[in-house]
Amino acid sequence: METAFRSRSRIRHIITERAPAKINLALHIRRRRDDGYHELETLFAFLRDGDEITITSGQKGLSIDGPFASGLETGGNNLVARATKTFAQLVDTKTQYDVRLTKNLPIASGIGGGSADAAATLRALARLNGIALDDPRLFACADALGSDVPACLYGRTAIGTGRGERLEPLDGLTGTPVLLVNPGVAVSTAAVFRAWNGIDEGPLGEGDPLAIARDGRNDLEVPAKSIAPVIGEVLDRLDETQPMLARMSGSGATCFALYDSEESRVSAAVAIRAGAPGWWCLESTLA
Repeated sequence: METAFRSRSRIRHIITERAPAKINLALHIRRRRDDGYHELETLFAFLRDGDEITITSGQKGLSIDGPFASGLETGGNNLVARATKTFAQLVDTKTQYDVRLTKNLPIASGIGGGSADAAATLRALARLNGIALDDPRLFACADALGSDVPACLYGRTAIGTGRGERLEPLDGLTGTPVLLVNPGVAVSTAAVFRAWNGIDEGPLGEGDPLAIARDGRNDLEVPAKSIAPVIGEVLDRLDETQPMLARMSGSGATCFALYDSEESRVSAAVAIRAGAPGWWCLESTLA
């Protein structure tokens, strides 16, 4: 969404960009690379809901609001601030911006929050500067910011290989009802990767996205449960709701379940909230 207002005889634009939650329908870790990253194969999918970025041209600074704003810093290490700086460097613009992040997703939860926020910032800045979303400079910005940012930049179901930056788009899951559940614990991605057993259990399968997901796995699920055992409880409760698929996303602790109807998702959410009222739940659909 774009609006404009007039201030001191100048037209200033406001861009609002959604930062959808990302889930890994499957995540296969193949090996640790010499550069410190892990070679992986993953099936990304995105929800219709998530955080939100609002950018105004002509000002400067980052502010954060929303239910999960607490604990986030606005300094140079914030991925949104880094995205703004990286964009300015690679696109060669000296324009300053006022950026507001509305944080609706839990922090350090395996659903791409920071990466999605950075990607949404890049998309908003591109729109403000008249740059196409498929401009190679925009992908370069995303790739420089982190392994999940390129996938979040495009925000559609895709197989990711390499660090996750090599993308092969897939169709077939749009509109699928999904329930996210987080037990209220933040899990360190680095700690989970360190706890991975290092065994290559094989590649992703073939077929439509749901078949690939069902035949797949999340290799970080076991190490994440060793760090935060409550993840196992979340998965058990989701399995009790008879979804098409239930799995942990990314490095956790958020888990997801896919359903064949909105009624099934609503019933599952009611059951989860009744049994664990302190857990965070989000009812949504796949984009």
